[in-house]
Amino acid sequence: MTRQHWDIFCTVIDNYGDIGVTWRLARRLAHDCGQEVRLWVDDLASFARIAPGLDAELPQQTLADIDIRRWPQSGFPADIVPADLVVEAFGCRLPDSFEQAMAAKSSKPVWINLEYLSAENWTRGCHKLPSPHPRLPLAKHFFFPGFDAASGGLICEDGLIGAREAWQADAEAQRDYWRRRNVPALAENEWKVSLFSYENPAAAKLLQAWADGPQPVRCLVPEGKALTIVSGLFDHPLQVGEHAQLGRLTVDVLPMSDQDDYDRLLWSCDFNCVRGEDSLVRSQWAARPMLWHIYPQDDEAHLAKLLAFLDQYCQGLPDEAAAAVRELNLAWNRDGDMATAWRNCARWLPAWRRHAANWQQQLLQGGDLAQRLLQFVAEFSEIR
Repeated sequence: MTRQHWDIFCTVIDNYGDIGVTWRLARRLAHDCGQEVRLWVDDLASFARIAPGLDAELPQQTLADIDIRRWPQSGFPADIVPADLVVEAFGCRLPDSFEQAMAAKSSKPVWINLEYLSAENWTRGCHKLPSPHPRLPLAKHFFFPGFDAASGGLICEDGLIGAREAWQADAEAQRDYWRRRNVPALAENEWKVSLFSYENPAAAKLLQAWADGPQPVRCLVPEGKALTIVSGLFDHPLQVGEHAQLGRLTVDVLPMSDQDDYDRLLWSCDFNCVRGEDSLVRSQWAARPMLWHIYPQDDEAHLAKLLAFLDQYCQGLPDEAAAAVRELNLAWNRDGDMATAWRNCARWLPAWRRHAANWQQQLLQGGDLAQRLLQFVAEFSEIR
């Protein structure tokens, strides 16, 4: 594989999704694909929360063989020579001086706008389309991550599926993991759930349903926005490291972890509640049933995106199971009747688990996002 230079730009807008996806892509390109990556990030303090070893005070540093630079809000360095390939993650606006430097190169960089993940039909028509610059002799191409072969795919590192399968077969490794995370020993029949969401009032209803249900449930809650809602079930704000009991439900509050440790949390649970884009993708590789809290938008515009995902995700499930999974996801994102939706879904959990394992295998047909990016770059280079 030809070694090429990449510039990847990311602005941290909210939470950790944008930088989470961008950091995974940078590592995938550098480690698995033999590429040279320079990563520009405007908020190193947020970045450092998911990348231990990163010094938020250093404007330039190397971590995991990636050249990391602080993206200054003004006065972008004039001596920076653009790389062979330039990726602006999620439509972040490149500095004018950098665009001019791109245009000044005799061999123009391949310029890619890495879009947000979507299963909506319209993205297929826009995937890989060029957008000419209004003033400069440049064009950027839209690249849409997605769940089928017609899309840009999802990030999946070499060896990830094998590592997950080995982990899920290793009970001792999982026990060590829980001890390291300060989670008390789990009962033999205790059902393990991770809960990572935005401030979702439906979370309180779901946890109450578990508390009132017949099955002992251990809910692992990483510190974050969901903790405020979860704390409402108890008589005080929950803190990192705390354990709380309500009926058949036990809640353990976990500190924020790096990306690899979060993957292990997803792998170790029977069911995962995830949010945004990065954790949604990682839950697919966990091969477990999952519930997606999509980022809320005005006028419920996000629900079209949710339904498009469910249309693809539920293919292969029995009709009744698919209807129950849809009902649960819609109730979760609309603050609906979670107790009823959960009861309707619970009896389908064995079939859902089998489906989750088959689904993650389907996602990799045609390669992951990095492989499809490299294929697009190779095809584009041949025809220009």
